[in-house]
Amino acid sequence: MFLSFLWRELRASLGIERNTTSHGEKLISAAGAFLGILAVYLVSHWYLPDTGALLMLASMGASAVLLFAVPHGALSQPWALLGGHLVSAAVGVTCQILLPDSLWTPALAVGVAVGVMYYLRCIHPPGGATALAAVIGGAGTHELGYYYLLMPVLLNALTLLALAVLFNGLFAWRRYPGHWSRRPAHKPKAASASEGVISFSQEDLAAAMMQLNSYVDVTTEELIELMELAREHAERQVEHPAQIIVGRFYSNGEVGHRWCVRQVVDEGDAARKDQVIYRHVAGMDVGETGLCERETFRQWARFEVVKAGGRWIKR
Repeated sequence: MFLSFLWRELRASLGIERNTTSHGEKLISAAGAFLGILAVYLVSHWYLPDTGALLMLASMGASAVLLFAVPHGALSQPWALLGGHLVSAAVGVTCQILLPDSLWTPALAVGVAVGVMYYLRCIHPPGGATALAAVIGGAGTHELGYYYLLMPVLLNALTLLALAVLFNGLFAWRRYPGHWSRRPAHKPKAASASEGVISFSQEDLAAAMMQLNSYVDVTTEELIELMELAREHAERQVEHPAQIIVGRFYSNGEVGHRWCVRQVVDEGDAARKDQVIYRHVAGMDVGETGLCERETFRQWARFEVVKAGGRWIKR
């Protein structure tokens, strides 16, 4: 019993993840990474047959892990890949030009690159290696100057991106970018009055992660903590808005495929001020418009929302 407890604590402390993906998913990821780097190698040799190997960035190996093992992760998306590498390359080249041969230059390049990626919302961990390579890559790399951004950085990144789109697109549940991946919505069974509110357990969440069959860069414990925080946040305001105001945004408070944000864009004509015209701006049916009674809209809306930092939050 004690050894079992000690082993669990050791696993948790070391961060040994418990991957719930199937063997098939693991093999697909490995095959994708193989093909991705092979494509980068072949394109590099096609562009410059004599020095093609020199045009391959080691950081592309790390990018391949993200694009093919975690294709739906935020750090794997196209803007993160392209923006992260190009921004980091520009920072690395600039630091080398301004502070050549300084002991501080490598660290400065990586540090500044991380900060810039953060602000430009293109965090991509391999970008740090791209910035570092611009500084410690030697005379050949330094001679490229800002051409380093185009060759090899942009050439490598675009090749890897194209292969990720094509390869992951072969599998419906892996389509890349993540926005293109669409799992079928599961219509919940209607609960009777006697059933009350349906709750789910930690075991249900673990089963759902196994059914997802995709690498999720978050532990079950972190998901549960997020759910608890979300529940506490939801309990702070459960009443429908007292007023429906033109120009403002309202959410139905649902989750997943049923979530929707509507903006009230106008009222009915002078004779029907009790009606509102709305437009779907987030969630399902984006872009569609509708007309309904004001009270009907108020009952649909769980609370008013505003957009902050790219996310919809309660007003």
